[in-house]
Amino acid sequence: MSEKSLNMIEALQGIDYASEISHVLSYDGQKTRAAVDEKILDEDVSQKHVTHPDKAPDGGLRAWLVVFAAALVMFSTLGFLLSWGVNLPSVLRGKSTTPHFSFNYSMDRFYAGYALACLPSLATGRMFDLGYFKIPFFTATSILVACTFLTAECTQFWQFFLTQGVGVGVSCGIMWNPAVVIVSHWFSKRRGLALSLTTIGTALGSIVFPVAAQNLIPLIGFKWTVRVFGLILMATLGTANVLLKRRLPPVNVRGGLFNLNAFRNKAFTTYCISGVMILLGFYTELTYLPVSAVAIGVSKDFSFYILAIANAASALRVSFGLMSDKIGAINTMAIMTAVTGIATIVWPFAETESQLITIAAIYGFSLGAYVSLYSAPLVAMGQMEDAGRRVGMFMSLIAFGGVAGPPISGAISSATGGFVAAGYYSGKFVMHDL
Repeated sequence: MSEKSLNMIEALQGIDYASEISHVLSYDGQKTRAAVDEKILDEDVSQKHVTHPDKAPDGGLRAWLVVFAAALVMFSTLGFLLSWGVNLPSVLRGKSTTPHFSFNYSMDRFYAGYALACLPSLATGRMFDLGYFKIPFFTATSILVACTFLTAECTQFWQFFLTQGVGVGVSCGIMWNPAVVIVSHWFSKRRGLALSLTTIGTALGSIVFPVAAQNLIPLIGFKWTVRVFGLILMATLGTANVLLKRRLPPVNVRGGLFNLNAFRNKAFTTYCISGVMILLGFYTELTYLPVSAVAIGVSKDFSFYILAIANAASALRVSFGLMSDKIGAINTMAIMTAVTGIATIVWPFAETESQLITIAAIYGFSLGAYVSLYSAPLVAMGQMEDAGRRVGMFMSLIAFGGVAGPPISGAISSATGGFVAAGYYSGKFVMHDL
């Protein structure tokens, strides 16, 4: 048999199967040759798209198109989700006679949306590993766009909660996890850079949607502003549906939906516990930054832009991707989460607008490291075949920290009459490993 045929065998079945063929070829005769050729043909039909997990291309047009598509997903899911917690206080100001309705609604909707965006990852990660990706992704796209258009017709709290809290949250959760894991299919040595480029979409979404709302609502009104958002999501997610493509074939790895055996890996267990603790304090400053700005005399309109500055600073996270590819993702996150914790502790002591802007920029910049790199260690803690399940398990667990953290900080703030104690509480949890 020719050398070309042997290479084909190795590509299809790996080293073990190549050894088996070599043993078969040790026998002479036309019958043996025919049997081997027939086996090669059968395997070529059934497994011609199989690619070894360790040989990611780490570049090329197809790989970078996947990164671009994943960035569009993050822009349209987490970026869109975070933006509503920012812009609804101003959006709903004219829709309710209750002064606290806007702020309380936006926070409640954010917590519900964030939880529902993380918790479905447990199921979607497993489904992705089994090969169920395209249809759930397209269905979630349709739900997200439909709920966005329906938001334009909402007038009551429960209507906003169902469309933006439940509908948007669940649909974001279905799309979020697979988009992250697909990027890891295509990149290995440059995975940190690819993931950081992907999550730039989150930062851009959390800037574009609030700024657009702030400027469009006075011109075309609330309803048409939300409809514009719907059209934007149709374009971004439609493109993502076309460009996102997994590189590796689905594999039914044992362990079920929630694989308890994964926690036998001490590194994975420690990482999950660490993630929950970090999320208990991670978003406190981002949540209450506009309120604290108004408290020190910053105008309400400009307090909104201080938050946009923090989000804009987080868009510089591509530098963390380059850094992680050199010194490791966990080392990079450890350094930058320490900076995030310090910025959270210092934040309540800002007395002027310039001080608050500086702290917000540092906080936003360092925040980007964990947000962009959290999945890289998870992918490396096992086989690529069940990376979706590991990432999904992690995200479903840290959701409890992300949802509980800001309300606890708010309760501490209300009890103490300021944000100093809340800053200490949140910053300490972020830096718990120091």
